[in-house]
Amino acid sequence: MKRQLFLLIVLFAILGSVRGEGRVSYLQKDSLTICRLLDEAHALPSTTNFPLFFARKFLDIPYVAHTLEINDDERLVVNTRQLDCTTLVETVTALTLCAYRHLFTWRDYLNALTAMRYRRAQIDDYTSRIHYFTEWITLNTEAGIVREIQVPNPPFSAVQHVNVNYMSSHPKSYKALREHPEYVTAIRKMEQSITGGSFRYIPKQMVKNQALLRQAVNDGDIIAITCKKAGLDIAHLGFAVWKDGRLHLLNASMLHKKVVEEPMTLYQYLQKHSTHTGIRIIRINK
Repeated sequence: MKRQLFLLIVLFAILGSVRGEGRVSYLQKDSLTICRLLDEAHALPSTTNFPLFFARKFLDIPYVAHTLEINDDERLVVNTRQLDCTTLVETVTALTLCAYRHLFTWRDYLNALTAMRYRRAQIDDYTSRIHYFTEWITLNTEAGIVREIQVPNPPFSAVQHVNVNYMSSHPKSYKALREHPEYVTAIRKMEQSITGGSFRYIPKQMVKNQALLRQAVNDGDIIAITCKKAGLDIAHLGFAVWKDGRLHLLNASMLHKKVVEEPMTLYQYLQKHSTHTGIRIIRINK
């Protein structure tokens, strides 16, 4: 683990200008928000639960899908004004990583976001971005950014056998693939590299056992909801929040049209979605 953290710090130093400031897309309000949040975090004790601290700063921010698809060329998009489930998780994780590493500048944040969103932290084209969350977990685990929790059993009593092909099978659903059909080959190759992986997860019926769950899931853990929709691995993302002894989900909600702490428990939430099968748990490394 120490070697991974060392490599991550070296990576940040190498990145420097994030392959050039021109590859970053943001408004002044976004940079001001990030700098303000990092300033606030700088004054907090190291015992602070930074994932929840940052996630709650985005409560009531509007839910907007496809905010990363606004440019003709691939750029690092920073948008704190509109979030979907993935960009909420990435924004909070990048802020948390900066707080844990005592890195409190705008450039530090850009480097952290680039390192977790792009393979080898290099922005080339659309295919260089990490699109499936299983790959996101794997590569960011290798970088020392996160780790996946898969024990004890129970509650991690089920195994997800990943088989992804949704993007290459539905290229017209993605703006970049419609405009650049030549990208589909690289996307299919990426999907084939992910397919075949097996990961332990908590089946949704087991989520009802709050006492057992409390031993495995911490406040601020990333919750990745597994699904049985053909060609996909993960249906939705959010953060774990314990309230009155019950697990809830803080997420960018399409239903509520904003970032919320779900009033219903996570168990109740999962039961309302027939394609949801359970949850994988990812923890940000300190």
